[in-house]
Amino acid sequence: YNNDATTNKAKYGALYNWYTVNPANPKKIAPAGWHVPTDAEWDILQNYLIVSGYNWDGTTTGNKIAKAMAAQTDWSASANAGAIGNDLTKNNGSGFSSLPGGYRYNDGTFSYQSNLGDWWSATENVASSACNRNLYYDCDYLYRISLSKSCGFSVRLVRD
Repeated sequence: YNNDATTNKAKYGALYNWYTVNPANPKKIAPAGWHVPTDAEWDILQNYLIVSGYNWDGTTTGNKIAKAMAAQTDWSASANAGAIGNDLTKNNGSGFSSLPGGYRYNDGTFSYQSNLGDWWSATENVASSACNRNLYYDCDYLYRISLSKSCGFSVRLVRD
């Protein structure tokens, strides 16, 4: 974030463009035995958390799993019931511990640190975009979107 490896990288990790996380990239970022999850693997995680009662209100339908996935620190405050930023002490029931590392626009500017966590999938949508997931401090759901491959997002790895 802001190309500041000293302050931001240690806490939030690096932000990568999709070309770096692309499974066809010969310089893979994942160590042996790990990989960048596909969009389908993100779906598996999302569905598991929902049906297992990780929604903030205890229900097992609908996507209200953001609090269960968010760390208990570093998120902006929100007054919305069920939002990540509403009472951080109730976050991270799943142990996913996501942090709001923000992102880098495809024009090189940075935004939303403390408000948004955004993670790539290994799944290409169309030639210019790929699937990613994000959490926003003011919402209660894990959001799926497809954005420009030139954007910089965080990465979570999955064991093979």
